Amino acid sequence: MDLWSKKVWGITAQVVLLLFSLRRATGEEVCDNPLVSNLQPSSFRSSSQLSSSHGAGFAKLNRREGAGGWSPLSSDRHQWLEVDLGGRTQITAVATQGRYGSSDWLTAYLLMFSDTGHNWKQYRQEDSIGAFPGNSNADSVVQHKLQHPVIARYVHLIPLDWNPNGRIGLRMETYGCPYNSDVVSFDGHSSLVYRLSPKRQMARKSISLKFKTLRNSGILLYAEGRSEHSLTLELEKGKLLLILQQGVSPSPDSRHVVSLGSLLDDQHWHHVAVEHHNTHLNITVDRSIRVQISQRLTHWDHEQVHVCMSVGAGQDLSGSQGSADSNRNFHGCLENLLYDGLNLIDLVRQKDQWVTVKGNVTFSCAEPIFIAMMFSGPQSFLWLPWVTEASSMGMSVGLQFRTWNKAGLLLTFHFPKQGGVVWLYLSKARLHLQIHKPGRAQLELSAGSGLNDGQWHSVELIYRRGHLTIAVDGDEGFTAHASPSFPVTTGNNLFFGGCPAAETRNQECRNPYSVFQGCMRQLTLDNQLVDLMVVQQRLLGNYSHLQIDMCGIVDRCSPSHCEHGGSCSQSWNTFHCNCSITGYSGATCHSSIYEQSCEAYKHKGNTSGHYYIDVDGSGPIRPQLMYCNMTEEKTWMVIQHNNTELTKVQPLPGTNQHSVHFEYTSEEEQLAAIISQSEHCEQELAYHCRKSRLHNMPEGSLLSWWVGGPGPGQVQTHWSGARSSSQQCACSLQENCVDPKQHCNCDTDHFEWANDSGLLTHKETLPVRSLVLGDVQRPGSESAYRVGPLRCHGDKNLWNAAFFDKERSYLHFPTFRGELSADITFLFKTTSSSGVFLENLGIKDFIRIELSSSTEVLFSFDVGNGPLEVRVESGVPLNDNRWHHVRAERNIKEASLRLDDLPAATQEAPADGHSHLQLNSQLFIGGTASRQKGFRGCIRSLQLNGVTLDLEERAKITPGVQPGCPGHCSSYGSLCKNQGRCVERASSFSCDCSSSAFTGAFCDREVSASIKSETSLSYTFKEPMLNRSSSTLHSSIYSDTMTPRAENISLSFRTSQSPALLLFVSSYYREYLAVLLNKHDKLEVRYKLDSSKDEDVLRSKVRNLANGQLHTVTISRLADAVCVQIDENTREDFNLTSDVEFNAVKSLVLGRVHESGEMDPELARVASLGFTGCLSAVHFNSISPLKAALLHPDTSPVLITGPLARSNCGSTSANPYAAETTNHLLDQSGSLGSGQPLVNAIRSDSALIGGVIAVAIFVTVSALAIVARFLYRKKGTCPSEEVKGAKQDNSPELPFSSQANARNGLSENQREYFI
Repeated sequence: MDLWSKKVWGITAQVVLLLFSLRRATGEEVCDNPLVSNLQPSSFRSSSQLSSSHGAGFAKLNRREGAGGWSPLSSDRHQWLEVDLGGRTQITAVATQGRYGSSDWLTAYLLMFSDTGHNWKQYRQEDSIGAFPGNSNADSVVQHKLQHPVIARYVHLIPLDWNPNGRIGLRMETYGCPYNSDVVSFDGHSSLVYRLSPKRQMARKSISLKFKTLRNSGILLYAEGRSEHSLTLELEKGKLLLILQQGVSPSPDSRHVVSLGSLLDDQHWHHVAVEHHNTHLNITVDRSIRVQISQRLTHWDHEQVHVCMSVGAGQDLSGSQGSADSNRNFHGCLENLLYDGLNLIDLVRQKDQWVTVKGNVTFSCAEPIFIAMMFSGPQSFLWLPWVTEASSMGMSVGLQFRTWNKAGLLLTFHFPKQGGVVWLYLSKARLHLQIHKPGRAQLELSAGSGLNDGQWHSVELIYRRGHLTIAVDGDEGFTAHASPSFPVTTGNNLFFGGCPAAETRNQECRNPYSVFQGCMRQLTLDNQLVDLMVVQQRLLGNYSHLQIDMCGIVDRCSPSHCEHGGSCSQSWNTFHCNCSITGYSGATCHSSIYEQSCEAYKHKGNTSGHYYIDVDGSGPIRPQLMYCNMTEEKTWMVIQHNNTELTKVQPLPGTNQHSVHFEYTSEEEQLAAIISQSEHCEQELAYHCRKSRLHNMPEGSLLSWWVGGPGPGQVQTHWSGARSSSQQCACSLQENCVDPKQHCNCDTDHFEWANDSGLLTHKETLPVRSLVLGDVQRPGSESAYRVGPLRCHGDKNLWNAAFFDKERSYLHFPTFRGELSADITFLFKTTSSSGVFLENLGIKDFIRIELSSSTEVLFSFDVGNGPLEVRVESGVPLNDNRWHHVRAERNIKEASLRLDDLPAATQEAPADGHSHLQLNSQLFIGGTASRQKGFRGCIRSLQLNGVTLDLEERAKITPGVQPGCPGHCSSYGSLCKNQGRCVERASSFSCDCSSSAFTGAFCDREVSASIKSETSLSYTFKEPMLNRSSSTLHSSIYSDTMTPRAENISLSFRTSQSPALLLFVSSYYREYLAVLLNKHDKLEVRYKLDSSKDEDVLRSKVRNLANGQLHTVTISRLADAVCVQIDENTREDFNLTSDVEFNAVKSLVLGRVHESGEMDPELARVASLGFTGCLSAVHFNSISPLKAALLHPDTSPVLITGPLARSNCGSTSANPYAAETTNHLLDQSGSLGSGQPLVNAIRSDSALIGGVIAVAIFVTVSALAIVARFLYRKKGTCPSEEVKGAKQDNSPELPFSSQANARNGLSENQREYFI
């Protein structure tokens, strides 16, 4: 052997060794052998051939025999090439090539596979793409590796497109390897029973098999164990059911059913695998549909289940013969039935002693041949001639169909000679027969229902001896009968599915209904089966746009693309999601219709109330109803639990501890998300004690503790206000415990009542989940506890923002994962006219959102079907430095883009195109990978599929980008109502209501009071320096909006009294201003600005103001011009004749005026009557006297005589929650006294008698209150609770111009500290 030969041999040996090593390393044989090149010409068939040298046998890759490949007689989409591989083979790839030395090649084609040469199944790639790209010339080879290998004997190739300058020309190859399997066939009366020996019990339970059948129902496998646990795999209406049963109990809790797959009765092989793991059970159908069942639901007895197994029937495994229900037995074939890797079919072959064969079981798959045809489009039809001799005595037509459409023509024909037409069609998923015959009444019959379920349904139209019948689904279905007065016979032509096109239409075919889209088979004429293969060869009848010998029905709802529990329905071409009860919207129920926090609701202008909160937007956490308290500056989200009352401890006899568990109204995932995204959370924890310690044990062990935090929580030993894990209370930190030697007030162990109360504020320890109290059984021990609701404020996501100050600056994040559905929401503001907000690239795919012009936002992406764009045009500039909201969504059905409150723009996705968005680069925010077309401005609250990107944190380490973005009042300032002033904050904003007569977060909550005739509310201004010659008095009461030459007055009132004084303002110079109702129920404004002259009386023409209804009055004066506006009436203008300066204002009075010396007698008489009714939102220049009296009586210059009751006149706030306030704290920590704490508020399980007494008292008081209210309303007053003084509000608002109010907030010593 020469040196060269040795080298070649050595290289060959190394390659062989390498291949052998690779095979051993992977454990799998390489499956890429050519399958076509060595086949005989007889293995090839085709629709036609151009000549004998263009025959199908020459269609072998890289071969030049004959004319260099296959070419059909004509180039159209009715041509096909078929290859018989000689046996079932695993096919992994396919390659094509054009005809040698020609201009003939394919540019696109379809692939189909079959085991029998019939019932073809189209191969679809991922995303349901059916077409394969072909060649660009005649010589190059284009190979496609199949994403999922196919097991088949026959390959069927259908040309779709070809070189426009040539013909169809093809050479091809398929690659793969032999496929071996064990098959067993069941005839519906046979089964196999396995009794597995104990030696064969495995640690990991798994069952796998393949099946094929034409029947849509039947039991594939039934297994049971000694513990009477059972598992069943059963087909029902073409779907696979996994049924897990615990014992023989009929209880629903003992039975769990899972449904997978659809249309599994299509006579194609389907793979099923069931695997049991320690924590769950997996079931997979066809390797793509998987369901995971938790261990809690499986009831799987790991040691005892699967002792006995019946295959093919739900057998009685006790050994008796026969099936419990033979109608449920499986009829079809099974392949490779494995139990923990054990080949059970091989055991049958070996006649294993543990296997019993019942009935006729064979080891081959004998398949009946059913030729189906598919009507796929609006031009599909089949014409058949009536081949039997027509008879007036009778006729019959039969067929089977399956479809998703509710409507469509099945059959139509004309009567011979005597005229008339018959239509057999679907409408509203029912079968209808209609016969029109001239001169006769129209005959109509209907039968069946729900026939658009995708299942095969049989239909028969029979006429015998004057009796007409239509039958649906034979004996198990429905029939309808009629006895027409004329014979029903067919003409020469029958049309199925539709009619020919208009230019070729036969006059005997007219279709007033929808065309049929679906599949048909088993066509019979007078009980003679129509050979559809003869039809396919165009030797019988004619057809168009019909695919024969296949049914490509697709279940677009399995798996369902409808998210969040949306229900899926479908037609032949598409599907629809019903999102009506889900809380989500969009084509796939992807986007939440609710806000993610209370703060988001607040900044849409809402007031306090119950709202659905969806904390993760389009994520998996369901929305839940919770209370939003917007009455304070901060917006609180309140999450209740099952006991927020102060509850007296009632220890059970024989126990040393009292424990209580708290169940929250929010689910665990939502609770964790709320705490995580909130800026601050707190929860009150209070313990009232008498001889009941918390920590003081002689040996130092714990007496009491609480559990808090996410999930099951962790034991916490500190109490409200103390450091975490300190085993102390707040008084220890404040150094004011009752006993300085102790760390808690309750540890003093006194007989007097004490308490340790405060707020828990460390989010990592919230919420409180349980409470354990250990010192409750000693003689004399008494205690009570309260765990308040969880309260959180601040939405970190809503205000998370970044400012991009350079066009080349950007932020980058990990790749966006939104393969099938994606939503992107954010807010932006800018002064630039263009820029890219967001971009993420893949190899070919991409997604991008940009400001394409100063008035347009563009959403563009590509998932493999070519770029698609969605645009929204705004009628106003978007570069106005105001916040604008963008929401883009893309799913398998459509893409949509919404801008602010403009209508959404949508673009439909291709029905059979790519649907997976495959990205691999970083996600760029505020710019692009090429650093072109960058964005200058602010982006805020950016969320991708409900997950907020932390722009601020990333901006802190990125040059050219600044965290945060101020300037919110330009966008949200309009939310501050009633002269409220918007105040900027670093994040968010607030409304300053100090110059408004209203209160609340947006200055929109009225401040109202009911007033009686004896009530007088006097607001005293500071005494000025009395200098008549100067028009500018040195007084702090005069602000920029308060001058002697002008007033602005507004108020609302409701009364039945006339005359009545609404408002009176006096000065130190005996000048005054009065607003009153005269005896004619009209408004009068009286000015006396010169003590030496008579008053000016301005009378409004608006009538009937004392009618008990709410009225709003606005009065404005500038010098001598006065304008009066009442409700929605026309504004009235007046002029004063006296002086125009109102100097040295002394006081403002609402209600009765006690000092009337400067008034004229008529006005004094009215002033003495006072006012009975309701006053609201009283505003005099910058002064709000009613607001000062009710909210800040201790710090404002207000004098109240007589009763004054807080009320609601109903002027602005229709929300019943808007005026709610909640006291969230008990007494100050450290209080000590001899009385029991808040006795009336304490819950006690033993207080039944007290509860009955309380109910009786409540009923009595309620009855008296109703009577009193009725009598009170008869007098025209506002129903309310009377108070002598109003509580001080926690608001920082200033109801008067010169006084300040210190906020009553929580002191620092009540907070919880952590070191």
